[in-house]
Amino acid sequence: MKKPTLPIHHGFITSVATFVFVLFSSHLWALEITGTVGLEKRHFNDQESFLNQDDGGLSLKFQAEIRHKWDDNQKVITFVPFYRKDQTDDDRTHGDIRQLDFIAVDDNWEYQLGIGRVFWGVAESSHLVDIINQTDAVENIDGEDKLGQPMVRASYLYGDGAVSLYVLPYFRERTFASAEGRLRPQLPVNTDDAQYESSKEKNHIDYALRLQHTIDEIDIGLSYFDGTSREPDLIPNLINHTLTPYYPQITQLGLDLQFTGEEWLWKLEAINREFKHDRFHAEVAGFEYTIPRFMESYMDLGLLLEYHHDSRGEVAAARLQNDLFLGSRMVFNDLGDTECLLGVYLDQDNNTKSYNIQFSRRFHDVFKLHVEAQLFEDVDKTDPLYDLRNDSYISVEMEYFF
Repeated sequence: MKKPTLPIHHGFITSVATFVFVLFSSHLWALEITGTVGLEKRHFNDQESFLNQDDGGLSLKFQAEIRHKWDDNQKVITFVPFYRKDQTDDDRTHGDIRQLDFIAVDDNWEYQLGIGRVFWGVAESSHLVDIINQTDAVENIDGEDKLGQPMVRASYLYGDGAVSLYVLPYFRERTFASAEGRLRPQLPVNTDDAQYESSKEKNHIDYALRLQHTIDEIDIGLSYFDGTSREPDLIPNLINHTLTPYYPQITQLGLDLQFTGEEWLWKLEAINREFKHDRFHAEVAGFEYTIPRFMESYMDLGLLLEYHHDSRGEVAAARLQNDLFLGSRMVFNDLGDTECLLGVYLDQDNNTKSYNIQFSRRFHDVFKLHVEAQLFEDVDKTDPLYDLRNDSYISVEMEYFF
């Protein structure tokens, strides 16, 4: 398996880095440098499902953010390098340029060039419309961690929204755990043998368009994407007993809506995705209701409910295709910014359940504790989570901010 260490087109990096250096060298006095160093311990509760897997270990994470602003903040350069060293999984040891971009504002226009991060979506339990950046799956299975994406963006900003055009000149492959790592399919994924529908492979140019608009308490997002799917099909290779990732060409229409009331947040995400010979649609909808000063305390309690639907039904490789998410968010409003999120995913076609618990708290302004538990219970043999049935784990991480 290849180690995904900074897998970005080297010519693209050289061009952008040269541009960054020239600008930095003439404005060094305005440089802002922040970052984090984190030490994480993962422990898997059950015996491994596949040979040579471990029960967890330590990993060290580093991420910096170097930012330079000038012309009354109308021009900004940001550089965010990332690196993780994992004790047990060689493919979880990886580096990435999360961000290395130049943003300029000119009247109603905003321009971006470089490697960037873009987030679309409003739902808590999944982000169907979020398609610009590739998922960094060795970081976490929740899909929240993303690889940096080379891009050129032009946005027209008006009073109640914006229209943005994206040109994406280089494709990032998804990361996967190694054969010795946990949270992997029964057959390991051979990332060295990735296949593409496009003959241009990684150099296929993708395009995206997005409209954001606000009407009173309603935020609307409409998006269109044409290019290489960020979600590969995993095709069994019976010769070397691995899975080959195959990246098809797709077009996708997306819609996200959010209504914000005093205590209510109503949310919807929906997509329609077309392949060469197929199409499907998927939706997630629900709400978050917040009870301020719960039981006369300083804590705010949020109650969450979201439902997922996928028109492909149980044949879909997607984890969420007829599933209910129930959760609660506790914000303690204390000096440590203590928060806790409890959630459970209930498959409506079988008895599969997965639980997610997240806790965080700051200490002395420069330390932050993260605790996360992912638990799988009664996983059905037909469920996409079946290969992870013995991979329930708890993770404890302490971060230092500088």
